Amino acid sequence: MNKRLKLSLILLAALGSFTSPLIARANFEGNLNVEIDGLKNTQGQVCASIFASSQGFPADRDRVLQRQCTKITDTSVKLTFKNLKAGNYAVAVMHDENDDFMVNRSDLGFPLEGFGFSQNPEIIDRAPKFEEAAVLVAGANTDIKIQLKYL
Repeated sequence: MNKRLKLSLILLAALGSFTSPLIARANFEGNLNVEIDGLKNTQGQVCASIFASSQGFPADRDRVLQRQCTKITDTSVKLTFKNLKAGNYAVAVMHDENDDFMVNRSDLGFPLEGFGFSQNPEIIDRAPKFEEAAVLVAGANTDIKIQLKYL
């Protein structure tokens, strides 16, 4: 076998063993653990939706990657979104006090129930953009806290 070909094969084998952990990491799946604080009471349920892109964030139910609702037993609730591929995600949360699975609004369009987003962006006159709420999931467990807001 020619010296160059042999050297190329050795280098190719060495590079393959070096890059295989990187390839495995790209296929990695982890969990996003969400702690929701600031509930003003224990009525109803907390619902959280996770989005994998800006399309539909934060309110389009057809674009939700996963959704979870749980009854409230304390002023802090913990949820886990499992088996997420490594990447950026944004979470929208609501305190559904009357169990109707929607954010009830005033005549002026303001939320009447508590709400929050990953990264706890400042809310002034609009919902946050995906980039403002995005969280990187890149390990076995990523932990975040969301503080609910009431208007």
